[in-house]
Amino acid sequence: MTSVQGGFGQGSGVFRRKPIEQITEEKTGLTRTLGLWQLTAIGIGGIIGAGIFSLAGAVANKTAGPAVLISFLIAGIASAAAAFSYAEFAGLIPKAGSAYTYGYAVLGEIVGWFIGWDLLLEYTAIVAVVAIGISGYFNELLNLLGLDLPVWMLGAPGTETGDLAAGSYKVNLFAVVLCLLIAWILNLGMKNAARFETALVYLKVGIVLLVIIVGAFHINTGNYNPFFPFGIAGAMTGAATVFFAVFGYDAMSTAAEESKDSQRHMPKAIIYSLAISMVLYVLACLVLTGMVNYKDVDTESAFATAFADVGLPALGIIISVGAVLGITTVLFTFLMGAARVGYSMSRDGLLPKWFAKTHPVKHVPTRTTWVLGIASAVIAGFLPIAEAAELTNIGILLAFVVVCVAVIVLRYKQPDLPRTFKTPGMPIVPIIGVVFSIWLITFLAPETWLRFAAWFALGLIIYFAYSKRNSAMEKNRTES
Repeated sequence: MTSVQGGFGQGSGVFRRKPIEQITEEKTGLTRTLGLWQLTAIGIGGIIGAGIFSLAGAVANKTAGPAVLISFLIAGIASAAAAFSYAEFAGLIPKAGSAYTYGYAVLGEIVGWFIGWDLLLEYTAIVAVVAIGISGYFNELLNLLGLDLPVWMLGAPGTETGDLAAGSYKVNLFAVVLCLLIAWILNLGMKNAARFETALVYLKVGIVLLVIIVGAFHINTGNYNPFFPFGIAGAMTGAATVFFAVFGYDAMSTAAEESKDSQRHMPKAIIYSLAISMVLYVLACLVLTGMVNYKDVDTESAFATAFADVGLPALGIIISVGAVLGITTVLFTFLMGAARVGYSMSRDGLLPKWFAKTHPVKHVPTRTTWVLGIASAVIAGFLPIAEAAELTNIGILLAFVVVCVAVIVLRYKQPDLPRTFKTPGMPIVPIIGVVFSIWLITFLAPETWLRFAAWFALGLIIYFAYSKRNSAMEKNRTES
């Protein structure tokens, strides 16, 4: 492999590339404990969340009608284009860091830095957003049980709910506790944490299958007519909306160094997790829009309301409780992903080495996990969900672009590398991933771009003030 790598070169300056053989030979403080189905469960845990329990209903009601299943199919195809690229890299570079590591190896240090820097914010913000959403479900459940919590702990400052005016809330305490709880679980060690995640994923998949099987007996085919009430354009707009419900494998791929046989298992886990999730998404959408006319679909608790409407309110409550528990898996996957990206950047010297320290017994990046867990807790506790959500999406889409471009570059620069999985349809499939990701970026609000620009500028300052000269690549160069 070394001779092949030598032909690619390392580049220079900010575009110096970290040789793949150096990446694969690096010592790690992590432990390989995850099997194929545990990895797949982590991927499913990141993909299936609010998308199936609430987003599907909102898109069906307002954007696509029964064609919401077409929206998911389009989004799934576009996501698969990026997933294949991730799978090729995962089999080739079985190391933590995912898109950060792949970008560093192929496109250069500064590209890797910015992707890693963006993913730290994006993944952390996703954890916060999901925690806020779960907190809302939890508060509603308590209200149904007749329990009233103090107003000050029910939401972030500026939140407005029901009869309470904006400013009545002080902190979203449950969301804060949930973020910290997930950080604590992750720090128990990957083996124990993965057992927790896998159990919740089984519960979530079981709830979705229950919805599909029971709901199939209450389908009225007349509800599928018209199938495209908002036209083809509505289905395409829906695809842009639900795309953010069909990734998660990217965060799962950051656990490559904790997989027992990463080069074989990681590509399979990426493909399996997306394929299983897409089948469940499409079937659930088919049932939902068959049970209820799209005009009557509840945009917040679609399935619970649908079953209540057909005389099964108890099942609706079970679904609501299962949804809360199931969505928790998204927190696990993305906080794990953020911690592994931070760990990899620290190990490479782009962040202080202090963050790369792993627990001597648990063999997990405890410091990074706690720092990012606390950061997500602060965002969840003190920002309304709309503002927190604006911190997400753009970095992940840029990561997709980088990975899809990098897989094309590496395939043509070094075609003889020993790949355990090859992206099909090269280069058409990765190009589809690039085009779709860029297209989705154009849908993002101006506020998202402003926040991204501010985070980008801060990253630029940190890179040139600290990371460039403390990079392990820089120190190797000066020592040689």
